[in-house]
Amino acid sequence: MPTAVLTDRERTAVQAYLRLLHTVRATLDTPVGGRPPLVPDGVLADAEQALADAGLVGNEAEFFDLLKGSCRQSG
Repeated sequence: MPTAVLTDRERTAVQAYLRLLHTVRATLDTPVGGRPPLVPDGVLADAEQALADAGLVGNEAEFFDLLKGSCRQSG
């Protein structure tokens, strides 16, 4: 299977998504004394902006293909 080279914007989108994912996981794993867990607005905004800049808003299939390929390369 050929490996696609990510553009800078695609790489930034993948990295922002992974930061968001790790933040959400950490938030859900941290007890908050009965309050619902909150993800900082800036982390979500960063991911949304990076996806928009890469032209990946509304194109989840393409984004997740890039994400899978990126995770295979780094792992």
